[in-house]
Amino acid sequence: MSARAFVVAGVASGAGKTSITLGLLTALRRRGLTVQAFKVGPDFIDAGLHATLTGRPSYNLDGWMCGPERVLDVAARASADADVAVVEGMMGCFDGVDGASDDGSTAQVAKWLGAPVILVLDAGGLARSAGAVALGFESFDPELRVAGIIANRAGGALHARWLGDAVRASCRADWLGAVAYDATLTLPERHLGLYTAAEGALTRELAARLGDAVERSVDLDRLLSLATPLPEREQNLACRPSPRRARIGVARDAAFQFYYAENLELLRAAGAELVGWSPLADADVPDVDGLYLGGGYPELHAAVLADNAAGRKAVRQFADAGRPIYAECGGLMFLAESLEDLDGRVHPMVGLLPASVRMRTHGLTLGYAEVTLIADCLLGRAGTVVRGQEFHASTLGPVPATVPRVYRVQGPGSSERAEGYLLGRTLMSYVHLHFASSPGLATAFVDACAGGR
Repeated sequence: MSARAFVVAGVASGAGKTSITLGLLTALRRRGLTVQAFKVGPDFIDAGLHATLTGRPSYNLDGWMCGPERVLDVAARASADADVAVVEGMMGCFDGVDGASDDGSTAQVAKWLGAPVILVLDAGGLARSAGAVALGFESFDPELRVAGIIANRAGGALHARWLGDAVRASCRADWLGAVAYDATLTLPERHLGLYTAAEGALTRELAARLGDAVERSVDLDRLLSLATPLPEREQNLACRPSPRRARIGVARDAAFQFYYAENLELLRAAGAELVGWSPLADADVPDVDGLYLGGGYPELHAAVLADNAAGRKAVRQFADAGRPIYAECGGLMFLAESLEDLDGRVHPMVGLLPASVRMRTHGLTLGYAEVTLIADCLLGRAGTVVRGQEFHASTLGPVPATVPRVYRVQGPGSSERAEGYLLGRTLMSYVHLHFASSPGLATAFVDACAGGR
């Protein structure tokens, strides 16, 4: 039988849906329930926080990158042995790739799942107007079921009562409660969002306070009664581990930690044994056939990465030996000549990509990207199309024209550009690719790693 599911959506970014979601995960686990968490959209950080509380990987459900079939497959498969599935949305409920459709939005995924939406609104500065806000979301898309309302950052008991009165008088959705404002419930943030689970952002004490706040203020019994079973799916064998064909070292430490759970599962399914290693701490790479350097915060650990000269040399020797390396975003930064941090200090990196990286104090590169391979490489044949996203506050200096570009990158509504730097058998890019958008990528990478040394 499928797990029962609900979607936690916000009226806007910053409404508190992550804090409410973490509180719900804690409260539901306290009831002895097996909880499977998901994150709508491309975000890595929230998924990592979910996993800390549930003890299970949290999967991204991204409509634009992966499409309905893949979203439904992973939702059904990951929650097959769970009691309840909790899906945290992104940004505002209807926000996606543009202002004219629900493509890439929380609403789109909720409709695909047939799951009710629990809407979180920021109560700061609202009283009766909360009813108007909730009614607007409830009526905006008749195909979406906004089933419950939770107010966040309420000012006290009287304020909470007014908010509840306004919603009950205006909406069909159930009033589920108001969580009081408490500065100690705030999650720490930095230039690219929240601090991560790997950095200890979600302590036991903070998780307990979030769970306590939800238990005091939210009608959990009513909320669980609103949840509906996920659609039944035939079992998809695509993510089952296969006999080992290659060993791949996956960089995992405080500097490198951003990986889609499905990317790793698809690599295992293609025959990879994944071996964790730390560019921060390890003086050598593990005994592997290829390396996967994901995203993270190398700029915050640039001095330590630079001090680990033996580790940087080992990575360079691995590349020079012709063994495959796939590096994205933070991985690209690490493989560059140098990295200038926000304080203006320049740190030597691996020196494989002949260009320097500089952190910016203002502005982000943020958005979806569709990548077409324009030449054969370790991720597949020319013509392969895959989707992903970019999210970085650094810029890459001029890369010599002699360095081949094997990506043609285009985001929704943007112009094409050449990217994807290929040096030998090392592929570097700022784009975080979601392998589930083109599952052959994982097989191609494992094939490249299994091709011998």
